[in-house]
Amino acid sequence: MPSKITKGYKHLLEQANSVVTAIGQAEAMALLGNPNYVFVDLRDPRELHREGKIPGAFHCPRGMLEFWIDPESPYAKPIFQEDRTFIFYCASAWRSALSARTAQDMGLAPVAHLAGGFTAWREAGGAVEAVEQKK
Repeated sequence: MPSKITKGYKHLLEQANSVVTAIGQAEAMALLGNPNYVFVDLRDPRELHREGKIPGAFHCPRGMLEFWIDPESPYAKPIFQEDRTFIFYCASAWRSALSARTAQDMGLAPVAHLAGGFTAWREAGGAVEAVEQKK
């Protein structure tokens, strides 16, 4: 008999949202272009190609997050060693809440995530740039 899940995604999201800062659309739009902030897009490449991204956002696929953050990892990305605030986002703020919590637990600071995700950003009139598929 398979084991019963004891902590579902809703519980994980509640835990993450209780310890991670969520930034609203207006505040996030005001931060766009500020060199002290990095928007980190966690979405799948297919989502980026289909919908675009926040201008200037750094793309980090969710599956690589821990490896790209950790400077000891052979996959470490220098951007995560910079003294900046990281604002994670995904489509609807689920992956970003969990990712911001993970990054925060790893010691990356300061971190936040975009309330409502890219969907809310776009609906609020936030700027979007196209992402070309790599060949």
